[in-house]
Amino acid sequence: MEGKVIYDFSLFTEYDIYLFKEGSHTQLYKKFGAHLVNFEGVDGVYFAVWAPNAQKVYVMGDFNGWDKFSHELKKNENSGIWEGFIPAVKSGTKYKYHIITKWGSSYERSDPYGFFFETPPRTASFVWNLDFDWSDDDWMSKREKFNSLSSPISIYELHIGSWRRVPEEGNRFLTYRELAKYLVEYIKEMGFTHVEFLPVMEHPFYGSWGYQITGYFAPTSRYGIPQDFMYLINELHRNNIGVILDWVPSHFPTDQHALAMFDGTYLYEYDDWRKRWHPDWESFVFDYSKGEVRSFLLSSAYFWFDVYHIDGIRVDAVASMLYLDYSRKPGEWVPNIYGGKENLEAIEFIKKLNETIYRYFQGVQTIAEESTAFPMVSRPTYIGGLGFGMKWNMGWMHDTLFYFSKDPIYRKYHHNCITFSIWYAFSENFILPLSHDEVVHGKGSLISKMPGDTWQKFANLRLLFSYMWTHPGKKLLFSGGEFGQWSEWNVDKSLDWHLVDESNLDSHFHRGLKTLIKDLNLLYRNKRALYELDFSPDGFEWIDFSDAEQSILSFIRKDSKGKEVILVVCNFTPVPRFNYRVGVPFRGFWREILNSDAKEYGGSGMGNFGGCNTDDIPFHGRPYSISLTLPPLAALIFEFTS
Repeated sequence: MEGKVIYDFSLFTEYDIYLFKEGSHTQLYKKFGAHLVNFEGVDGVYFAVWAPNAQKVYVMGDFNGWDKFSHELKKNENSGIWEGFIPAVKSGTKYKYHIITKWGSSYERSDPYGFFFETPPRTASFVWNLDFDWSDDDWMSKREKFNSLSSPISIYELHIGSWRRVPEEGNRFLTYRELAKYLVEYIKEMGFTHVEFLPVMEHPFYGSWGYQITGYFAPTSRYGIPQDFMYLINELHRNNIGVILDWVPSHFPTDQHALAMFDGTYLYEYDDWRKRWHPDWESFVFDYSKGEVRSFLLSSAYFWFDVYHIDGIRVDAVASMLYLDYSRKPGEWVPNIYGGKENLEAIEFIKKLNETIYRYFQGVQTIAEESTAFPMVSRPTYIGGLGFGMKWNMGWMHDTLFYFSKDPIYRKYHHNCITFSIWYAFSENFILPLSHDEVVHGKGSLISKMPGDTWQKFANLRLLFSYMWTHPGKKLLFSGGEFGQWSEWNVDKSLDWHLVDESNLDSHFHRGLKTLIKDLNLLYRNKRALYELDFSPDGFEWIDFSDAEQSILSFIRKDSKGKEVILVVCNFTPVPRFNYRVGVPFRGFWREILNSDAKEYGGSGMGNFGGCNTDDIPFHGRPYSISLTLPPLAALIFEFTS
């Protein structure tokens, strides 16, 4: 039995409490939770938890034989914070809070600010320090260059537990440290600039993919301790690879051990059921009207940048935060004070979140998964925007996959689906996402969405990726898509890496597709015209968007100085086109720098012998033109050289 609780020690100042209640405290993880401290020469742990409506709060754990009532915390009536210092408690001690509600019922709760949890389904928190010997100073000092909106950003999205497993050992997960070795090697080979992890924050239900978070300050213990996750990030940074984390401030699960009805009342969630319950995920919605809840969420986001050195967050389900009627029927939602459907409290929180992150962390990005036409999502708050750095282009994704799912004979009737995105491409700072959401729940894998026989399916997917990598906007691809995995993503299985083994019958198609992604990333990173003006109309110019009859597109990408000019011609049918004339702005040689139909990619090898010279024939409103051979279901990329 450890010593009795001492109440003369607190980490909270009056200013902390003021900021906490106001909704602007960003570092509550330094105050709440369990902290190893020395008080008057005595080592121990300071505990603090917010439970304003509780009658009593106790700490129970290894240190007291899980006695529910031996170590009572003291309440600060002004803040609703219960706190106390317990001597001799050490790092690694498991603990929970035992809460007596004002009605006399009792609950056992995990620490909302816990840094490390037992592996689910167990739910206790650990007293834990977050010391780590970082060696990523070089990356941190120059990451602004790599994360800039005018830099190449090609993101590889993955789920840690299902990217690669160890079948010889019962299909177990890779640990964070094991993953570091394989992932760094793979990302460097493939040429992606960033990785994005599906939520790593602690979550009880593995099948939620991490989107039902209970530990907003803890990486899941399924793959190791917090320092192991730090090691993974450190190794990625040491190899100039940026790290983006999915983060979910829109809703949280109703699990009894976590945030739901934390002190016996609706504390973190809205009191009104029409705002509290989210029908899509059967979860609770954070109450953004409470300063303490806003401070909790702000501190969570800040924490991952501060303590784990991450380079960006992708905020999940932003649309569900913005609209009170999101996925709700009439009578199931309540209008705002002006009678509208916008959640004004959530909007203000989002703005505060983005202002906070960009103010305190140099060279980082916040990214919105926002599926509606809400205006100015990726515009600064000082001109009325939400303040995100970038936004997923869900419209491009839906239209493009719809178009590619059509048999090429019908594509001419849907030509607008492949051209419409340019009309709004520069209204936001867009990322083009082919994410995990598109390869689950019966939607099929990317390769299985493509029409035709095996050869045509791979040709279509090579064409899709080539079109995507040359279209304005940053890139995001979910793992498995890069080598044409046939099956849908399954969170309980490893990716089908055997497909790229030479022993596989069709491995040349899979390996060819993988090689194309490597070459697209290399081209993208080395040609300023393909990334520098992703968010400006100055970097894009149509040559011809009107050849619907033959399902052909041609356009130009440019850099800011006019030194690089890239021509892209896409043939969306399996019919080769010979002597196809395309107008160009400059006289000279146009060098073919990528052909998605090349034999090394699994194509037929049809092309233009490395490029072609212009003819003095005006075409497409340009003073010169070139005559091309367009391979079937392929993209050609040319660079003007002289």
